[in-house]
Amino acid sequence: MAKLHEHQSKALLRQAGIKTPDSRLVTTAAEAAETVQALGAVVIKAQAWTTSRAAQGLIQFANTPEQAETIAAELLGRKVGGFQVEQLLVEAQVAIARECYLGVILDDRARAPVLIFSSVGGSGVEEIARQHPERIARHVIDIQTGLRDYQARDLARQAGIASEQLNAVAGIMLKFYGAVRQYEARAAEINPLVLTESGDWLAVDARFTVDDYAVFRHPDLGIELAREFDRPPTALEKIAWNVEKGDYRGTFYFIQMDTEFEKGQGVVGFHGAGGGGSMMNMDALINAGFRIANFVDTSGNPPASKVYRAARIILSQSGIDGYYAGGSGVASQEQFHSARGLVKAFMDAQLNVPAVIRIGGNAEAQAIDILHTANGAFPAPVEAYGRDTSPEACAERLHTLIEAYAPLTDVQPPERPAPDDPYVFETITGGTVTLDHALCRECESKICIEACAPQILSLEGEVPVLNITREQARKGGCTECLACEVACYFHGNRGGRIHLPIQGLDI
Repeated sequence: MAKLHEHQSKALLRQAGIKTPDSRLVTTAAEAAETVQALGAVVIKAQAWTTSRAAQGLIQFANTPEQAETIAAELLGRKVGGFQVEQLLVEAQVAIARECYLGVILDDRARAPVLIFSSVGGSGVEEIARQHPERIARHVIDIQTGLRDYQARDLARQAGIASEQLNAVAGIMLKFYGAVRQYEARAAEINPLVLTESGDWLAVDARFTVDDYAVFRHPDLGIELAREFDRPPTALEKIAWNVEKGDYRGTFYFIQMDTEFEKGQGVVGFHGAGGGGSMMNMDALINAGFRIANFVDTSGNPPASKVYRAARIILSQSGIDGYYAGGSGVASQEQFHSARGLVKAFMDAQLNVPAVIRIGGNAEAQAIDILHTANGAFPAPVEAYGRDTSPEACAERLHTLIEAYAPLTDVQPPERPAPDDPYVFETITGGTVTLDHALCRECESKICIEACAPQILSLEGEVPVLNITREQARKGGCTECLACEVACYFHGNRGGRIHLPIQGLDI
């Protein structure tokens, strides 16, 4: 689920006709001071995806420009969950006569949206239900007919709203549910919804969480990643999302778990395959004393190119001491695809940290052989193991390799001369395959023909060429199995080269 910040959620409410306090979104302390001059006494709220902001000092009050400037300077740049506060919502203070809670969730048991209203607000709905069960009411909404006016009035009445306010509260409920439906939110809340001393109903705080699969229908929301994060996405997470969002062949999930580390602190880049198996391998690493920089899952039969891009992104994390890959031991996908993706990544990045790969599943022996054969094509060592070797043993091997390896200070990939007789075609993700026919003519093995998974290469005389059109190759006929580079490099005449761009990554 994709979370919206408070200021974004309130914009949706205003668009639906629900009032909010006057406010400005600021990014500097000076702007906060200027807002006090325009609005008077204010509440300054750090825009961060965290609960209990007030208890953490992330919501503060200011009555003068000087106070606002001091508070804003302290909040901006503050670390919340390891990430910095970059925006503040500076909002006019309001005189509150009453606080209420209004929310919608998708209930899996009811298989329907549930509207929740309480005539007591200001704390979490769970706490309200414990302390004031008689002041909270729920209504399961029929998705076909929606929320009716009389249902909203009944809900407000059940929670204890007096008759003179029923129409006003019911109207807000209807507008709120309309916004939830329009933006396909899986959860949304106004807490508190307040009645001011002057008689106005205002949404003082609000949260919307949009369904991942609906994000593409709402570009106006400006959601960069359709992922559920508790803080803004990092640069690498954005890069990884750009890989995943346009390539539905298997899964590629990337999240950074630790960004504040230096070389020598025992931090490893983690590359998993399958949720349960990944957790088992991560536990083994943590029990061995490692810290984990990131979580990655490439499962569901991803192409070698997706594994390659995942590995390049993992290796781009400066300061990691090792690379560990391990997931399910019974994966049904052909493991040599993942092995080739890893090998190409290690060659292109010139792997400079030891790597241990626990790769189990179909053709795991072939995958292990591919990985071990690649040793020597990059500075650091790689060891590969199958399902019969425990994650604990693999974690211990990585520990031993890291202790014994001295990283090189200047690592550059070896230069390869430009092809004399290039034969080029494009792939489905914007990559290019180049076969140097000058080298191919001298190749004895013609290994690319045998190793090509989709069998789209055939010999024409002494050189490999497509047996489909270039357009068919670009539309997916070439599955990016990477064999025509990796197999060719180690068992042929090194005439195959593949370029796989990664938008935003300097490679």
